[in-house]
Amino acid sequence: MQRILMAAAFSLLTLASAHAQSDAQALVDRSTLALQEMMTQTISQDPQRALQSARGVLICPQVFRAGFFFGGEGGGCVLVARGADNTWSYPAFYGMGSGSFGLQIGIQDSQFVMMIMTQRGLRSVLDTQVKLGGDASIAVATVGAGVQGATTAALGADIIAFSSARGLYGGISVAGSGMGARSDWNRAYYGSDFGAQQIVIGMQGANPGADPLRELLTRYGSGSPPPALPPVQTEAAPPPPTAAPPGVVQQQPLPPPRG
Repeated sequence: MQRILMAAAFSLLTLASAHAQSDAQALVDRSTLALQEMMTQTISQDPQRALQSARGVLICPQVFRAGFFFGGEGGGCVLVARGADNTWSYPAFYGMGSGSFGLQIGIQDSQFVMMIMTQRGLRSVLDTQVKLGGDASIAVATVGAGVQGATTAALGADIIAFSSARGLYGGISVAGSGMGARSDWNRAYYGSDFGAQQIVIGMQGANPGADPLRELLTRYGSGSPPPALPPVQTEAAPPPPTAAPPGVVQQQPLPPPRG
């Protein structure tokens, strides 16, 4: 009987681990699509410019927000960081959530791509529990009208968050949102008890399922210069008259004698 119970418990743990790994891979896939949409939108080039100098990126592909006086939001996120050799780490998993009270009503489905611009911002996010807008200054720019001015004003911020939303809600903000590491998802995805810092700073985790995300980060975050423009074609000027070599007498016709 004891062996049967142990076998059943082991089977349940195996199923739970497989389910967590499947959920983690689905979050990585959605994060890859969210980053691709943000990099290929034609409204503004600011996300690409920020990515080229970012130390890390936090991608939350689906943050669901709803409220009727009492409001709340939540969703899953992945964190990646740039290494010293300009390569990108594999993702560490986080959960986002917050609650609020006030005159609010609506439902909204948003996605955020947060560019972590400073070492202080990266350390803040790497904390086991972090409240955005607490330890790190954060500026939110919504992809749409006015994104250029919002991002320009955010120069010097530790984190710049670009967002796009579907649905109706009174405002978009991640300031005050709480985040926590998903250790169970890290364990299921990498098969080891890696912490977020070991994954994104120590580069200790590896899973080929996240290679498309890393390739996308390398493609848009490399900062490679655009191809050079062809030289401007101008009409060739007539060559200047050549002077006679020294010591050579040039023959010129003399004028006719006067009568």
